[in-house]
Amino acid sequence: MSGADDGILVLATGGTFDKVYADALSEFRVGEPQAPGILEQARVDVAWQVEAVLAKDSLELTDADRRALRARVEASGARRVIITHGTDTMAETAEALAGGDGRTIVLVGAMQPARMRETDAPFNLGFALAAVQLLVPGVYIAMNGRVFEAGRVRKDRRAGRFEATPPRG
Repeated sequence: MSGADDGILVLATGGTFDKVYADALSEFRVGEPQAPGILEQARVDVAWQVEAVLAKDSLELTDADRRALRARVEASGARRVIITHGTDTMAETAEALAGGDGRTIVLVGAMQPARMRETDAPFNLGFALAAVQLLVPGVYIAMNGRVFEAGRVRKDRRAGRFEATPPRG
């Protein structure tokens, strides 16, 4: 877990990926980042660093949050960045981060919280880890075994998956 400039920087923003069940409230809330535990358990042999930058459901993210996230990415020395993010507005955040500064940025999330037994979080994070190392610079979403370019993806809420869309313009 060395510096982000020679490894992979993982920025946690909350979302379902980091949700925990709050018994007293009978609902989920965003908890601590789950990525470190997943990466440690998987014995990831690539330098990585996890930093919590937000702790919000993605439906609560604002344009100001996205600007702050972009500023954090730009201020880092990291050339490869993974962002754990809620799935509902992941496509919007990916578009807000697009802009070609030579970095490879991969957004990833989960349909079920990482703490749940039948979650897709560990697979998705591992997939994003591979993707961020193999993709050319740009902004992408990596979910459930598929990679999508920013601006060419949407979440199909009924089907519970992401799908490619035609380019805009």
